[in-house]
Amino acid sequence: MSKLSKLSKEERLKMKIKIVNRSRHPLPEYATLFAAGMDLRANLEQPITLKPLERSLVPTGLYIQLPEGYEAQIRPRSGLAIKHGISIVNAPGTIDADYRGEIGVILVNLSNQDFTVHDGERICQMVIAQHARVEWEPVDALDETERGAGGFGHTGKQ
Repeated sequence: MSKLSKLSKEERLKMKIKIVNRSRHPLPEYATLFAAGMDLRANLEQPITLKPLERSLVPTGLYIQLPEGYEAQIRPRSGLAIKHGISIVNAPGTIDADYRGEIGVILVNLSNQDFTVHDGERICQMVIAQHARVEWEPVDALDETERGAGGFGHTGKQ
């Protein structure tokens, strides 16, 4: 039995995660009581200007140690997306429990104007999520469903 499965529901909902902060900025925190994600900040010596369709790896100065069975998901900030066209190339990015390097965020400028990222700017959200590990069960056929093999757009426009 893993340490994770011995935790109570309350302990699983609020867990301690080791973090090393080599930035000049405060630790990530939740902006509101029911927020799922914490904003991460750019940790820069010099601003980075992203030209239209350009991408760059932006350091955060943060290093985390997640428990087994958890990942950190790196997601775009909606304000940067709607106001400036800034997103994350591999959204959501995944930080695995065994990764110990610095958290870096691959920002992309999807707008038609330059965008400058400044030190301390909130650049993304980080959500800690539990995940399952798969054990494949090879079979010859799958159970039938009403949807079946219906793919993109199979339910129509309305």
